[in-house]
Amino acid sequence: QVQLVESGGGLVQAGDSLRISCAASGRTFNYYAMGWFRQTPGKKREFVAAISRSGGNTYYADSLKGRFTISRDNAKNTVHLQMNTLKPEDTAVYYCAAGAYMGRRDDEYDSWGQGTQVTVSS
Repeated sequence: QVQLVESGGGLVQAGDSLRISCAASGRTFNYYAMGWFRQTPGKKREFVAAISRSGGNTYYADSLKGRFTISRDNAKNTVHLQMNTLKPEDTAVYYCAAGAYMGRRDDEYDSWGQGTQVTVSS
């Protein structure tokens, strides 16, 4: 398995941008497709975006397409999520995950980070 650590979360205002990152260690990073999910208290974890092993293919939740961008740097074992025009409803704990394939279900991923809190104030 791969170990994942998210960073870059924080408190921002509505309309701001924020980039969160996930650093991977352990087995070879480019063996894995990567995904971002988010979760708020009392709600099910929600798919945000996914990226293929090479980074050549990406996949987004329909409601977030155009505002969020996922990218990866296989040389640095990192994956990023650029979030633009943030809204209060984007407030959540954001998790990165690693799996064999790009998927939108959390059970398609084998390894998870501890999460990073993103709070968007109105």
